[in-house]
Amino acid sequence: MRFIHYLAMAAVSLCLFSCQDGPKPRGQWTIDQAKAWGEEQPWISGCNYVPANAVNSIEMWSAETYDHALIDKELGQAEELGFNSMRVFLSSIVWNHDPAVYKKTIDDFLGICDSHGIRAIFVLLDDCWNKESAYGKQPEPKPGVHNSGWAQDPPVSMRSDTVTLFKNMEAYVKDIIGSFRKDNRILFWDLYNEPGNEGHGNTTLPLLKHLFEWGRECGPVQPLSSGIWSASLPDLNKFQLDNSDIISYHCYKAPEGQQEAIDSLKRQGRPMVNTEYMARRSNCTFANTMTLLKKNGVGAINWGFVAGKTNTNFAWGEPMPDVKEPPIWFHDILRQDGTPFDPEEINVIKKCNGK
Repeated sequence: MRFIHYLAMAAVSLCLFSCQDGPKPRGQWTIDQAKAWGEEQPWISGCNYVPANAVNSIEMWSAETYDHALIDKELGQAEELGFNSMRVFLSSIVWNHDPAVYKKTIDDFLGICDSHGIRAIFVLLDDCWNKESAYGKQPEPKPGVHNSGWAQDPPVSMRSDTVTLFKNMEAYVKDIIGSFRKDNRILFWDLYNEPGNEGHGNTTLPLLKHLFEWGRECGPVQPLSSGIWSASLPDLNKFQLDNSDIISYHCYKAPEGQQEAIDSLKRQGRPMVNTEYMARRSNCTFANTMTLLKKNGVGAINWGFVAGKTNTNFAWGEPMPDVKEPPIWFHDILRQDGTPFDPEEINVIKKCNGK
């Protein structure tokens, strides 16, 4: 534990140096700056990506289980479909275990992305699913249960002591963003996934505010954002919209609801990316939603790519422990042998992506 603590403290020094030894801290981008960034981008299209052999982001990134060859294979399949972006969850748990090794792993992952013409959207923190997690062997997935091994980051047990929490999260955020603040292989930073979920509500707001402060202190050339996801959290939504350089959001609704969300958020005047969509059971599909997002000039990042240990081809709240795969997949596109759940969807995806 002392060694881990030493590494974390050393990382604090390194990250503070890296942030100070570069661009000056910046504020939120102006609308004109955000539009200029948007005009430089192709239409943003991709997936929320977890390799098939990982039950959560800890297993994806841990040195013992990180699988370069599998990631290269799967991102090669994404390239074949024309995707140019992947939204990927990072892990403060893995960073805290060994910051230097973790950053080398991130650099390796970005190299794989770059070789396939893909840029990363990195998520730093997350309020979704299981309350606790730890470094080491991760739980095996529960058969037929959606995201049974996914965990909140930071763990709930860390949140009562906010002094320690904020110090640790500041070191993590500044080290990661500070180290990669000029890296063109990163499309943008999605600072916090679904803040307020799992009953946290506005208690997440102080940490979210700090994330934007810490991120801006590093002066990244990439935009900062945090996606709105629930109309029941107006205080969080307002802060996210008022502070994001570009607008990101989640919407799993049918086309009418999608268009309503687009029309509402377009009033912000900033580039937009839907960073979570596509739930077949909810009539949110590639055919009716990916095409709609492209028509509106909104980036499209669906949930899931290759069905694997996250079990996200099974629906929320509908466990099916006795079947290999559900008759209608909820998320995901390909099986691990490369065959698609629905060949017609491949045609839609390729057409949208200009393949």
